[in-house]
Amino acid sequence: MILFREFPQLQEGYEIAMQFRGMYEHGETKTGAKEKLLEWYERVETSLELFPTFETPLQTIQLHEETILNYFDGRRTNASAESFNAKVKNFRALQRGVRDVKFFLYRLSKLYG
Repeated sequence: MILFREFPQLQEGYEIAMQFRGMYEHGETKTGAKEKLLEWYERVETSLELFPTFETPLQTIQLHEETILNYFDGRRTNASAESFNAKVKNFRALQRGVRDVKFFLYRLSKLYG
């Protein structure tokens, strides 16, 4: 790829990001995913001098590691709940706020129930 040939550092950053993504695609079990995550930690830590901005995602992922790894128990996410929350927010915005909570919940249940 021309971009990576011209900017080899960009390729390294891309490969680090894809290695994290690979944990989800190729991790079969929670322990296997944990091993891949530990490998990713090592790679990021050795590349921090080149990519200091990776420190924030590294710390965030380390902080939420158990929650992230829980995905591999049944490969379930909270995407449906997030989608419903977005619908509720959008509906509330269309109504320009909520004055009568009971009526709002009634209309919400009729529309999305």
